[in-house]
Amino acid sequence: MLDIKQVRQDSKAIAEALNKKYFTFDAAEFDALDASRKQADINSQNLLAERKKASKQVGELIKSGMSVDDAKAQVNETLAKIESELEALKQQAKDANDALDQLLMAVPNLPADEVPEGKDESCNVEVLRWGQPREFDFEVKDHVDVGESLGGLDFDTAAKITGSRFSVMRGGLARMHRALIQLMLDTHTRAHGYKEVYVPYMVNAESLRGTGQLPKFEADLFKLQGDSEYYLIPTAEVPVTNMFRDAIVETSDLDKGLRFTCHTPCFRSEAGSYGRDTRGMIRQHQFEKVELVQFVRPDQSDEALETLTGHAEAILQLLELPYRKVILCGGDLGFSARKTYDLEVWLPGQSAYREISSCSNFGDFQARRMLARWRNPETGKPELLHTLNGSGLAVGRTLVAILENYQQADGSLLVPQALRGYMGGLERLQAGDC
Repeated sequence: MLDIKQVRQDSKAIAEALNKKYFTFDAAEFDALDASRKQADINSQNLLAERKKASKQVGELIKSGMSVDDAKAQVNETLAKIESELEALKQQAKDANDALDQLLMAVPNLPADEVPEGKDESCNVEVLRWGQPREFDFEVKDHVDVGESLGGLDFDTAAKITGSRFSVMRGGLARMHRALIQLMLDTHTRAHGYKEVYVPYMVNAESLRGTGQLPKFEADLFKLQGDSEYYLIPTAEVPVTNMFRDAIVETSDLDKGLRFTCHTPCFRSEAGSYGRDTRGMIRQHQFEKVELVQFVRPDQSDEALETLTGHAEAILQLLELPYRKVILCGGDLGFSARKTYDLEVWLPGQSAYREISSCSNFGDFQARRMLARWRNPETGKPELLHTLNGSGLAVGRTLVAILENYQQADGSLLVPQALRGYMGGLERLQAGDC
């Protein structure tokens, strides 16, 4: 959530900044609601002063010749009227505050100054490329054909069990999927200093509001039926980041580094995908991801984004998968993010780079919604943390990239060197292995 003090200071400047995200912020509505709240507060203060003055009038009325009972009755009548007006003003102020909160909960984060202009992903700016796409001397298959020919990827059975946008994996391919998870977790915990955590796969609505999925993106979530308001997690970002909701982190703990990695399944309805990527594993309702989450001091978040993105890149480099890094333009930037790098892996079956990780700096946007704070030793007072997260990596899309980049002319699949230790030294998958 944006800082309401900052919005009050110059609502028109906020609206102008949000234009980069192609979001229309109604500054006039905000100003009107805030003026209503402010006027209610002013009127309340005036009435409180009147109440104080009225309560002292009993003695004055008696001195003027009025009986004690009549004096008390007149003052009590005045006080009752003031109390009634105060209650109405309190409700007016509460209604205005609630409306302001509702308005700001639906307003996205401000983009960083360095975020490029642009309406959609075609305007994202490439930062670097790593690795050289392989040249094939045979007709390249996409991951669906490679996986199905190995006998390890089955979409028809998944459709029978559940429906579209699900998959069943078997044998060596299922083992490779598991090996990828282990490689990612081991690398992030042993080489990058993250602490592994295990979290629930269901969260409450407050957790989703904290990270920004609610109220705006409820259509993309799977809501569960039952006595409690639970949702399946769209990403481990939600439960991991909310571990510090309503908490104050001491400086000593923050200085040790609050870095967490977590493997979970993720569940998304893909309500806004409109038929995109219906073939294969690129866009599914259920998929696995290894998430990276960091909590840092405000003056460290820009550097932390570079570091976190590098940790995600390291997995692609270990697997020797060509990729490119892009900075998202304003129109493609996520709701809660102030700056995002996407890592896009090369998929020869599509002759295109496709997103495999999204690494974002949220500034204090999520922390303000969650009241996640740290104690500044210079002032001794709690201040908002900065939060960051990224995929390190999306496991299913990583498997897709291996299927397409490591396919062989005879239909077999080479196992990347970095995975062989996790697969008992196996160097190649063939149809019989699945």
